[in-house]
Amino acid sequence: MHKLLRFVKSKPFLIVASFLIQLGLFILLISWFSRRFFGIYFLLVLLSFVISVQVINRDSDSSSKLLWVLVIMFMPVFGGLLYILFGARKIPKELMIKDRQAAYDYQRYAKQSMRVIMREKDDYVLDKMASLAWSNGYFPIYDHCDVCYFPTGEEQFQAFLKELSKAKSFIFLEFFIINKSVMWNTILQILLDKASEGVDVRLIYDDFGTITYLPAHYDRWLNERGVKTHRFNPMKPQIAIQMNNRDHRKILVVDGKVAFTGGCNISDEYINTKERFGHWKDMGVCIKGPAVETFTISFLQIWNYQSEHTTQYDSFVLKDNRQDHYDQPGYVLPFSDSPTDDNYTGKFMHLNLLNSSRDYFWITTPYLILDDETVTNLQLAVSSGVDVRIVVPAIPDKKVVYQVTKANYDALIQKGVRIYEYSPGFIHGKVALSDDRSAIVGTVNMDFRSYYLHYECGVFLRDTHCITDIKKDFEEIFKVSHEVTLEECKQVHFFVRQFRKVLKIFGPML
Repeated sequence: MHKLLRFVKSKPFLIVASFLIQLGLFILLISWFSRRFFGIYFLLVLLSFVISVQVINRDSDSSSKLLWVLVIMFMPVFGGLLYILFGARKIPKELMIKDRQAAYDYQRYAKQSMRVIMREKDDYVLDKMASLAWSNGYFPIYDHCDVCYFPTGEEQFQAFLKELSKAKSFIFLEFFIINKSVMWNTILQILLDKASEGVDVRLIYDDFGTITYLPAHYDRWLNERGVKTHRFNPMKPQIAIQMNNRDHRKILVVDGKVAFTGGCNISDEYINTKERFGHWKDMGVCIKGPAVETFTISFLQIWNYQSEHTTQYDSFVLKDNRQDHYDQPGYVLPFSDSPTDDNYTGKFMHLNLLNSSRDYFWITTPYLILDDETVTNLQLAVSSGVDVRIVVPAIPDKKVVYQVTKANYDALIQKGVRIYEYSPGFIHGKVALSDDRSAIVGTVNMDFRSYYLHYECGVFLRDTHCITDIKKDFEEIFKVSHEVTLEECKQVHFFVRQFRKVLKIFGPML
């Protein structure tokens, strides 16, 4: 009984209950009016028709178009209004203004290194990726950086602690999930110690990602102890489309000289001190040198549109003569993505690298929920002789989403894409590798939420030393993974296959 009462009083329950009550009242109210007033009924049906036309003609993925047209056809009275509430991906005006202002400030500050671009004009892939990144978000490309790849969350965590302990000026952390755990408690103690020493410590965590892990006002507790903290897009008990837009980025910056990104959140399963879904495999990178500048600015961009006071980039971005430069080969291109524009940078980076591949394109993703455009590009790559492989978990963390992942197997395998399931457990890393020369490491999954709804980040690497380490990691992954065959897909029970097909329609909502 005590657990039940605690659950009923919890923030997740109150938010979900409030949402369902509001939705129920909304449907009852519309139903009541439409039954008693034919004019209202006619206007609602007309609204649904007009919105259906708008959905069909909007610049978006065909899968979500199909979903919403089906919903509107099935519920012509409510469908149009439901789309306005949940499907239009409309960003609140206040959030849009702040985000656009932060983006404008960033554009004024960002500096593209034309010296690098002009020098490497004969590198088709580098030029193509750099041009895409610059046109989509003014993301510069850098050389003279040191890049270290981590094939496990455990190794990345130890590197976190090492660099945090050396902080002298500032620490920026931005994570989707923070869970009170051994991992967080260890990091937190360092943050509190550094804050007491005068280091500027700032933390952003997503309110939805931490909703079952942290107390409701944990940000206040941290602020009172010197760790400047923002909860990103706080969850509210109301019908609001912006609740879909989450901060899925993982960024750690120390003193403007060191930056981390990858799939690793701050919770014990990421470092396997707690087992949830078999062995949890995550991957990430540590960047040192001039490219840290973009991570610093990207963090402050998110910070500024949540804060009452704007933080100037100049206070934290190191001048060129103060930044460490490394005698290392290759190029580093950090990027981020926002749902407040029509530039789907994360998706475009994946597809651009895929379409630039000549020999192979390998990628890991915990969720595989694809639109028709992505499937077509995968097929085109295979038809062009590219060895395309996708690695997904063998043990899921979200069973319904996992069924949608499996629903994609048949079509992809028939088109020549090779699908592997990571047999030891759950692979959460988001890493793509191409032709022994290029890689993308970051937070972008191959699913609708990462491509269209979330704030994401990553880094494109070209000819850096760690490309060899990434390939070795992939080779080890393939050794312990099971390649799914078309025969196995055909052996799945008929009703399970039909269930997956139905779930696949709802993929854009998952």
